[in-house]
Parts: sequence; structure tokens; C-alpha cells
Amino acid sequence: MAFVSFLIPCLMVSTDTAFSCQNPADFVGASSPGDIIIGGLFAVHSKMLRPEEYPIKPIIQNCAGFEIQIFLQTLAMIHAIETINNSTLLPEVTLGYEIYDTCADVTKAMASALRFLAKANSSEDVVEFRCNYSDYVPRIKAVTGASYSEVSMAVSRLLALQLIPQVSPASSAEILSDKIRFPSFFRTIPSDFHQTRAMAHLICESGWNWIGVIATDDDNGRFALESFGVQAMANNVCIAFKELLPAYLSDNTFQSKVDRAIEKIVKETEVNVIVVFMRQIHVLKLFKKATERNVNKIWIASDNWSAAVKISSIPNIRQLGTIVGFGFKSGDISAFQDFLRNLHEKPRENNKFLREYMMLLSLCAPLDHHDFQMCISNQSQDDLLQNVENTYQIWSDDFLKAHIEPGFIHSTELAVYAIAHAIKGQCQDRDCRDPSAVAPWELLEELKNVTIINDDKEIKFDSNGDINTRYSVLLWKEIDGRMEITTMAEYDPEKGGFIFEDEEKKKDFLDLKKVQSTCSQHCRPGQMKKVTESPHTCCYECVYCPENHYSNQTDMDYCYRCSNKSYWAPINSTTCYRKTIHFLTWTNWFAVFLLFLSAFGVVLVLSVSVIFTKNVHTPVVKASGGLTVSYIILFSHFLIFLSTVFFIDEPTELKCKTRQALFGISFALCVSCILIKSLKILLAFSFDPKLQNFLKCVYKPVPTVVTCTGIQVIICTFWLIFRAPFVEQNFSMPRAIILECNEGSIVAFGIMLSYIAALAFICFIFAFKGRKLPENYNEAKFITFGMLIYFIAWIVFIPVYATTFGKYLPAVEIIVVLISNYGILCCTFLPKCYIIIYKQETNTKSAFLKMIYTYSTKSASNVAVGRISLDSKPSSSLATVPDLCKSENSVHGNGHCQLPGQKLIKGKVLPKSTPRTVVRKRLSSI
Repeated sequence: MAFVSFLIPCLMVSTDTAFSCQNPADFVGASSPGDIIIGGLFAVHSKMLRPEEYPIKPIIQNCAGFEIQIFLQTLAMIHAIETINNSTLLPEVTLGYEIYDTCADVTKAMASALRFLAKANSSEDVVEFRCNYSDYVPRIKAVTGASYSEVSMAVSRLLALQLIPQVSPASSAEILSDKIRFPSFFRTIPSDFHQTRAMAHLICESGWNWIGVIATDDDNGRFALESFGVQAMANNVCIAFKELLPAYLSDNTFQSKVDRAIEKIVKETEVNVIVVFMRQIHVLKLFKKATERNVNKIWIASDNWSAAVKISSIPNIRQLGTIVGFGFKSGDISAFQDFLRNLHEKPRENNKFLREYMMLLSLCAPLDHHDFQMCISNQSQDDLLQNVENTYQIWSDDFLKAHIEPGFIHSTELAVYAIAHAIKGQCQDRDCRDPSAVAPWELLEELKNVTIINDDKEIKFDSNGDINTRYSVLLWKEIDGRMEITTMAEYDPEKGGFIFEDEEKKKDFLDLKKVQSTCSQHCRPGQMKKVTESPHTCCYECVYCPENHYSNQTDMDYCYRCSNKSYWAPINSTTCYRKTIHFLTWTNWFAVFLLFLSAFGVVLVLSVSVIFTKNVHTPVVKASGGLTVSYIILFSHFLIFLSTVFFIDEPTELKCKTRQALFGISFALCVSCILIKSLKILLAFSFDPKLQNFLKCVYKPVPTVVTCTGIQVIICTFWLIFRAPFVEQNFSMPRAIILECNEGSIVAFGIMLSYIAALAFICFIFAFKGRKLPENYNEAKFITFGMLIYFIAWIVFIPVYATTFGKYLPAVEIIVVLISNYGILCCTFLPKCYIIIYKQETNTKSAFLKMIYTYSTKSASNVAVGRISLDSKPSSSLATVPDLCKSENSVHGNGHCQLPGQKLIKGKVLPKSTPRTVVRKRLSSI
């Protein structure tokens, strides 16, 4: 096979020093031989020393900023490998390791990764270029690391060339879950997706929606910021500002951008919660400046620094406010603590990190805790080389134990154990002491199915290569004058909720809610948000819910509409109320008054009936059409009064159908009978032959009444069959439901009323024709007046009825029914009752004969005079007065004639028909 060989040179920094690179082996930070070698990438130093702003020569410089907590992770990896080698997990295989310091720099990490790819047992560290690496045997079989996501992204792409499995205990960027771009990457921690969701959930549950975010300007910071932005938006949390700080402290603009970020925090007084996605060294610089400006906020810490002891031990850290963070859930690390206790007894020849720490320990030992920590962090490898002769050997494991971050220690050991279980699965039927016995890509496939038992729980990688363990929600609390990092709760990524161990922990969480961090005040129940001109949805005004809308929670984006028309809500309401049902009840004072009028009308009808019954043989009763006709009219009046009862109290289907039909038919019957009376009166006293002939044809009492009433019955029947009235709920009033009768068909209702009006109008015309009847017998005049009252009442009723709504709408119709009924009843019967009771002398036959004869002779004379004026010759049909007197057995003398009770009438030429027919007709009519 043709191939190209690449040599990995060791670029020398200086010569003859403990930390200089003389050959490739010097590049390794810690190592131990074994049958299978596991690589390690950890940022033991926080930065690289760069003598120039930009590199001129391709030289890998020494590093500075010793990171205790990451040094502890390298020790955790070593401890895990030694524990496995001393156990029965891999009985015939010994694990070795090569751990490299990335110095938090991608370039140096890539150099380490190139050495991982070098061919095994190659003295010159040659990396062969091949088209197929299936049978290629690299130096290492798997990699643990790196510490930061940005480094892991770069290294993973390189390791993917040979599908070397990489298991990181700390890189949490969400993008690393993409198996297309990072097929060989695994991690023993959850993705940032869960961390950012947990942060957003915490912020939302605490009632905060106006926050600031500060992140480093690298892949890890930008991806975390992007992921958090999505989660914040999903939880209605707005980001007031975002500040990105340079990823490298050597950047010239670093300090100015820190100052700008602090200035932004101070300026935004409404922002009291700051989320920080940064490395520990960046947080130290930020907090130093924040302490100088007396910034007091709630700080939400990412997993990078949430458990950082070197930050929690900053002097006056309590002045910065409250710090809440999310850390990886830890397991039992007591064995690791025992390992640290005996660490000074371990050989240091192959562990440069341990040697450097021992030198730092000796150099910085006289200082107090914080200064000691700063001393260690600020020493560079070059400084140590200059002071190496002045150091003396001391040992104390207290400092190491104090800086343990349990979550990272646990995840590092878990990563080593995951690789070990994958090796066990591949080596069951192979001799893995031979480096070529198992290939990295085979180990990768085995790793996907690995199951680890940890704290009696099964742990395995999901399809994205992640292990979704719970987060520990950490709260920094001052205890006995020291800032302690305590566990407040746990966050379950699968269920998306917080779990509190006890009430005291929950109380700590509730205390956080007392701090306000909102762009606008919370909208109370009964209010809703009104978006302002601000681009942020969290900045709004609170406005009251309009009528018939409500809100029952705080900060609602909109008010709910009352779901049913039967409910209503006032302005600024938190709930809907059931509308009260209104109708004209029996107990309503106005209804009682109307019922009283109806009852009085019934009493009046009964009284008239009694009076007419007792005086049935008197001329007045006979002149009213007799007792039968009077009873029919009075009965119809009674039914009309009775129909008003159906307009009161809760409407029912029966009431709605009965009231209009009963009123319409009864009124039609009443007016029909009065129409017959009008025709009869006009027929009796009319002297116009043409009119008399017409009236004789029309005057058919029984058929006319039956026909006129029957038409109304037909109208009502069709109405009730096809479009019957029904009970309807009227929602036009905002707070009440008007229970009323819907007439079903306004057309049918109008036809019914129009028909009654037509009968009344005809009756009015005929009665008006007879308005000049005898003084004591002028019933037509009263009928005319009664019809006028009817017309006036109903003309007024139409616009009032059309414009009235509410429970008093039936009362309007009752009033017009009562007015029209009282008008006709009073005009028809009260004058007669008055004559019967108070004018008894006129209620005799002789009085009526006298009155009728007087009227008849006057009317006849007028007719005769009119005819004489048209013809000068006497007609043969004319008779003299004596003939009239003689034919009627009247008293006469001296050429004059006198009827009983009449004055003498001078002889005139009268029509021949007058004496016999006219008087007899008048007499017979009464």
C-alpha cells in the first residue's frame, strides 16, 4: 500500500529544562505503560504564553495558569485506570495512559491529537496516510477529554479520521451530539441543551423574565448562548443584553470588554439576574471588576464554574449577591480522596503535572488560602524553571481536597470506566495484550452498547453519545464566615423538573423569588400584557381585561373570553360569572300593578255581566244586541284580560304560544261582535236607500262573526304550526339573560295584529257613519271613540315595542292590550251601565219610543225636504200627517198629530212610506 509518512516534530522552547520539549516524549504530561493505552486531553494550564501578539514562528510555547481543578481531573483519570488494573474488570489486560496538556488552546490540542494518531510502536511517531484505516494500529485506542467544547470539536474531527472513540467528561456543547459531524464523540455528562433548558426553567419559575447573558467569544460560549436563547424564548424570558468576552486573556481588548460588560450591568437597573457561560479564569476577571463597582445581582453559573472553589474563595464574594449554578451530579468519591491522601508517595517521574504542583506548593506555601491560590494560578512554567532550585519539598492534600469539584471527578472516572467496559466487551475472545488485537473503530461500536452500573443504577449512552444524568442545582451560601457551595436541588433532564430533598432546600429556592428581575411589573390576574414599542416581548404595559374577558394568572398575554354566552365578566375580572336570568316575575311591582289592572278589568266584566243579567228586559240591554251578544263580547273581554297573565313570570313554550293566539282570537271575536252591532245600528237608522240595500246584504250576524273570528283562528293556527313562538334567551344585556318569547314569525305576528286593525277600522267606519244617532241611544259614537282609543294605543305601541328590550318588553304589550281592552269595554258598556243605574227614567219603552220617533221624524223630514227640492210636484207616494197619525193610532186634533210623549208636528208632505215602515223599523230594532 502506498502511503505518506508525517513526522510529529517536537518544537523546542528552551534547552535543558524540566518543561522544555527535547523529543516527542517530552510532550506528554503524564504517562504509564500498558497493553492498551488511553489518551487524555486536559487543560491543566489556562493559557499559553505568547511573546508576540501574533505568532511568527510555528513554535508551541509553554503554558501558564495552573488549574487545580483540572489537574484533579487528570488525577481522577489516573486513579480510575489504576483501580481498574487492580480489579477483575480486565484481568488479563493492563491499561496505560498518555495525558497531554492542551493549555485550553486548540492548536496545542491538535498537536496532541496528531500524536494519538501516530502508528503504534513507531520510534519516529509516524502518522500514515491511508484510504482505509480499518487495520491501522494507532498509539492509543481511545481518548478521554477534552476539558472544553471548543477543543473537543477540533480534536473530534481529527480523531474521526480513524474513528478513535473520544469520551469527554466536561465538553457539553449541544453541537457535539451531532453524530454526522462528530461520529466518534461521547460524553459522560448531559448536553448543554439540558443545562440551558434547566436554567431557563429556573429563571421562569423564579418569576424573572428580564436578564443579561455574558459568555466567552468562542465556540463553546456562542453555542451555549444560542441554545440558551432558544430555551429562554420558549419560557418567555427576554435577554436584555448579551456580552461576549474574548476567549484568550492575552487579547488586548479583554479588559476593555470586561469594563463594558460591567458598565452594562450597572446601567441596566431592572436586570438583576445575569447568566454567565465562561471559563473560571474569565469569571475571576469579571468578578474582580464587579466587586470594585459594588455590583449586587443574582448570578446563574454554568457547569464550567458553578462549583469552582477558587472563585467562591474570592474576598468579599458575598458582596456580588447570590450565585446559583448547575453542576454535574456526582457519585461516591471517597476512594479518590484516599488516593489524594497518598499521592505524595506516588512516583513523579512520568507525571510532570504532579511535579509542577509540588513545586508550586513549595513556592506558594507561606501565603494564605486565597493568595496561595492566586500564586499557583499566576505562575508560568518559565517562572518555575527559574525558581526550581529554591523550592523545598512539602506536602499537604488539604488544598487539593478543598478544590475538588465532585461532578467533574465523577464524570472523568465514568469516562474511563466506559472505555474499560468497551475494552472488556472486545477482549472476551481476543488476546488484547497484542496492540493489533482490537481496532479503535471496533471499540467505538462496543462503546455504543456499554452499560455501566453506578450507585446501583444502570448508565448507558443514548443515540447521541450522551449520558443524561441529573444536574445538581448549587447555591453558594455563607456559612460561618465562609462561602460554601451547597446542593439546593436536583434537576431531572428527562422529566424537566426540580427535586428538593427537604423543606429547607425548598425555602432557599423560594427566597430567590423575592428578587425582581423584570422589564415590566407583573400583570396581576384580571390584567393582560399590552406590547409596547420595545422589541422585547417582556417589556409591556398591563391593561385591564375588557368586559366579558378575564385572566386568572399573572403575566397573561391575553385575556380569555367567557366561553359561554350565559356568563359575563366585568372589566379587570379574574373569572366569569353566571348571568342572572331576568323576566317579569310575579313579585315585580310593575307586574303586580298590571295584574291588578287585569284583575280589575275582570271584575269590571263580571260586574257588567251581572248588571246586564239583572236588567235583561230593559231597552238599554235590548238595544245592546241582547244578552247573548253582550255575553259574547264580555267573554271576549274576559279572555283578553286573562291573556295578560301569560305575559308574566318565566316564559314557557305553552305560555309563548298561548298568549298571542288567545289575545288575537279574543280580540277578533270582540271586534267582530261590535262590527255587527255597528252594522245593525247603521241599518236601523239609515235613510239612504242605497246604503240600506248594501247593509241588508252585509248584515248576517252569525256568519259574519264566525267568518271574521275564523279567519283569525286560521292565521293563528298556521302561525303555531309553521313558525310557532318559542322561548329565547336574549343576551343583548351585558350582565343578564332576558328570558323572553320569540314570536317565531314577525310576519305572522304582524298579520294577526293587522287583521284586528282591519276589523277595527271597518267597525270604526260604520260606527262613524252612525255617530249622529239619538242622544240617549248614541252607541255608535262610543264605539267610534273606543276604536280611536284602540288605534292610538297600537300606533304608539309599534315604535315603543320595536325600541324596547329587556324584561319589561312584555309589560309594554300588556299595557297596550289593557288600554285597548279597557277603552273598548268602557266605551261599549259603561254608558249603558250608567243609564241602567243612574238614568232609570230613560231606560223605559216610552222614553225610547219618544227618542226614536223624534229622531226618525227629523231624519225623515230631512229626506223629504231633499226630495221636494228635486221635484216640484207632489208625489202620489206622499201622505198627510193625519194619515200617519191615523195609521199609528195616535192622538190628533186641530189638524195636528201627537204621538205619545211627543210634541205636535205641523202637517207636512211626507213620503208615503214613512208612517208605516220607518217607525215600525225603529221600534222593531230595539
